[in-house]
Amino acid sequence: QVQLVESGGGLVQAGDSLRLSCAADGRTFSRYVMAWFRQAPGKEREFVAGIDYSGTLTYYQDSVKGRFSISKNNAKNTVYLQMNSLKPEDTAVYYCASQRAPYGSTSEADQREYNYWGQGTQVTVSS
Repeated sequence: QVQLVESGGGLVQAGDSLRLSCAADGRTFSRYVMAWFRQAPGKEREFVAGIDYSGTLTYYQDSVKGRFSISKNNAKNTVYLQMNSLKPEDTAVYYCASQRAPYGSTSEADQREYNYWGQGTQVTVSS
């Protein structure tokens, strides 16, 4: 059974930075696209960023381009989301997810294509 465990969320002020981590256990991590999604109160969960199996290719939702950076360390089975210049509208529960099929698409935003999810970590940005 694959487990994904997020950490690093918290309460920050607008303009601050946070780094989220997602540790994976039980899967050959280097073969799968990993992604971060988020869900704000009263809204549907949305794609934030994705990274390919090698850690070379990345893809971002327009609203976070230039502010967020996704990376991964295959040796540590960990994916990261560096979030800079945070805004109140970034407030959400952030989830990491592993794509269902190996060697998939970095820009895949359809949640049905991800079969493993973490429990989520809360990020709150105050104005």
